[in-house]
Formats: sequence, structure tokens, C-alpha cells
Amino acid sequence: MENDDYFEDEEFSPVRSLLGLLTFSTILPINVYTSIEYMTKLTWCWPFLHIFIGILAAICGYVSMEFLHLNSFFTAVIVYAFLMIITGYNHLDGVMDMADGVMVHGEPEKKIMVMKDSSVGAGGVATLFLVASLTIAGLYNILDYHFILGIMICEMSAKTSLLTTALLSKPLTPGIGSYFMNETNLGNYLLSTAIVLIIGDLFAGYVGLFGVVGAMISGLIIALVARRNFVLANGDVLGMSNEVGRLFSLLFMAVALFYF
Repeated sequence: MENDDYFEDEEFSPVRSLLGLLTFSTILPINVYTSIEYMTKLTWCWPFLHIFIGILAAICGYVSMEFLHLNSFFTAVIVYAFLMIITGYNHLDGVMDMADGVMVHGEPEKKIMVMKDSSVGAGGVATLFLVASLTIAGLYNILDYHFILGIMICEMSAKTSLLTTALLSKPLTPGIGSYFMNETNLGNYLLSTAIVLIIGDLFAGYVGLFGVVGAMISGLIIALVARRNFVLANGDVLGMSNEVGRLFSLLFMAVALFYF
């Protein structure tokens, strides 16, 4: 978001804003830029944009299993690597930074200072390792059931987790994350989540619904952790919510696949 093109004075365009949001969150060669104010007006549409990313990842998983005849674990690692690369490792620094802030002792001001520090501590590295490992394990689990659609659902749901945290958090300003939080209100959140739940149900029934609900619970937990430790939230908190949301979505779907 350091590119000055994001802050151009221009007329609002929904299409340009959506493409700008996709440019911001992926490495796809779209290269459509708009101001941060206009781009974040459609934050509630973020899960729908990442359905496309989830579909690409699902295709990657399908090719790995059905054509390359790789086992579920190897496929899970490849799918996770694909998701990280295509999203430009966009939220991994948020995982490490928030974890470092939570781990340090002290008042919220001190914790925020540590979270915003560019250096990474042992807590951040260990948390990233745990989140990544558990996410791969979750992908491995659903792929054992040959539930390829779960890849699409977890990627879509990760953004629902982010929106949940954005809705329930008070923004730390200035900062990019504050724009996303300010544009997320109860009305557009409920609309977005309702559509995501419908999509989850249409594609995977109860299992899909469980995946979305898991991400919503993740977003609530991250918001509560952030409020307790920092009072306010920033882009790092939203990044953590995205990555943990994907993990919780996979966890809930894995449980649902066993019981349903």
C-alpha cells in the first residue's frame, strides 16, 4: 500500500475498487489501483473475490491428487504453498507481529509498540510455524476425504474471519487496517456473511456451513484477544484473523466431515 497510486483523487468506481482490492491482496497481474478510501468501501465483498483464489487453489489440489497422483499430505503442502504465494504472503507478517505483541508483558501501549516493531521475536516465529503447520494438517485432513471444495470454502471463509474481527474491533489510527475496520459495519457484514453462508451451503451443505461458522468464531476470538491486549486493532490483527480463520474453517469442516 505504499504506492502513491492508491491515494489518487478520483471518482468512485465499484469495479475499479473491487479490482483494486484484488490487486492489494494477491500477486495476480491485474495492476488496478485506486485510493485506499475507495478500495475499502467494498471490504464486505472481499470473501467473494477470494472464492476465485480458492477455486484456483482447489484446481491445484485436484491436479496434484488426480493427475500427479500425489498423496494427501504432499497435496496439502502444495495447496498451502500456492495460497501463500498467490496472496503474496500478505498476512504472514501480521501473524508474527500480533503474536509478538501478545507475548510481551506490559500495558497495551508497550504491546502495540512491540507489535509495530519491524523485528520479529521467538513468539512470532513459533506462532507462524504453528498456524502454518496446523493449516497444512487441516488441508491434509479434508483431502483425505477427497473434499476438494473445502479448499475454496476455507479461503473464502478466511476473509469472513477478517471481517468479523474488523467489525468487533476499534481501529488504531493512522494505519491501513483502520480503513478496513471503519468501512465494516453491521449491515454490510451481515449481508456479506449471509451470502457466504449460502455459498457454503450450496457447495457443501452442513460441512460448508461449519467451515464458515468456524471462521466467524475465529474472528471473534482474535477480536477479543486484540481488545484484551491492545484495546485497539490494526492491520496486523486483521492479518492474524485471516490466517487463523482459514485454520478454524478447516478444523470445523474436518469435524463435520467425520460426523456428517
